[in-house]
Amino acid sequence: MNHSQEEISVATKEPLLKIENLKKHFSIKGGGMFNSKRKIVKAVDDVSFHIYKGETLGLVGESGCGKSTLGRNILRLQEPTEGRVFYKDTNILEQNNRELRKLRREIQIIYQDPFGSLNPRFTIGQIIGEMYEIHGIASGPEKEAKVKEMLELVGLDPSRYHSYPHEFSGGQRQRVGIARALALNPEFVVADEPVSALDVSVQSQVINLLMKLKKELGLTMLFIAHGLNVVRHISDRVGVMYLGKLVELSETDNIFDHPAHPYTAALLSTVPEADPKLRKERIVLKGEVPSPANPPSGCRFRTRCPLATELCVQEAPPLKEIRDEHFVACHFPLEKGQSLKEAIELLNKEKIAN
Repeated sequence: MNHSQEEISVATKEPLLKIENLKKHFSIKGGGMFNSKRKIVKAVDDVSFHIYKGETLGLVGESGCGKSTLGRNILRLQEPTEGRVFYKDTNILEQNNRELRKLRREIQIIYQDPFGSLNPRFTIGQIIGEMYEIHGIASGPEKEAKVKEMLELVGLDPSRYHSYPHEFSGGQRQRVGIARALALNPEFVVADEPVSALDVSVQSQVINLLMKLKKELGLTMLFIAHGLNVVRHISDRVGVMYLGKLVELSETDNIFDHPAHPYTAALLSTVPEADPKLRKERIVLKGEVPSPANPPSGCRFRTRCPLATELCVQEAPPLKEIRDEHFVACHFPLEKGQSLKEAIELLNKEKIAN
């Protein structure tokens, strides 16, 4: 989808959130009954980017790449190992519990599992209403009125105020989760794979709802997803993660029309086309995703990359700007308009010539 100038102008060039050199390392016990040596899992490893006020940044990657861990670290639902996260001019990682509680009114999360994130013993009115009580905003009839207003906002019948989570479908439960996240009128929201647990037929409904709410409420959003096809219509920019690293970041149309990283190009080759006549050759990556406890030297993608050379073994490529607002971490990024297949063919010709 080509974003119109009107849609792009919703986002300003003023960063609302800045992530600088963020790391999250876990210490785990080594394999084997008698192996007491511990390993370090680098789930998020030196990631830096920013999110402009009013935009939706889509963050994608395979399972285990660290995208959900990154989202939780930004909100301090998990404590980062190292780095800085600025919301406006406030470093979130330096806030004490009292200061962080105040900040929760402005930054919220929509969870992946719409059933697991809702207390089954509470009614919908209690689940959403506790947000107002915890922060001392409303109670009694005023709280009930606000909850019903939120239910209506997300497309649910306010008369379901006394219903329990098990009485709703998966899509409806996710709408409840969205209502809870937006109850305090936050400015920034992390949507952590909010449609991955839903049926395909319901996914588009929830995405359309989030797009509508973003426009109406002026939200800034980090939208985390498993596949590129999910983020295309909701994101102003897209970031691609691989094994704890951010490997590409650019405007949505650039990512889909002119991917620069071989990994991004491979992911795009798996996205189905709406028109069955438009066939494209699928790029199958060889090998398995390496363990984050034992990542490859140099470029982490090199063990699966068809363009990898000795340089990729020796040096980790930095995330650098190759074109206007298009950043990629690759020693041999694809040229604008060049497919990965063409790059592979060119490399093979060069090898034969040499």
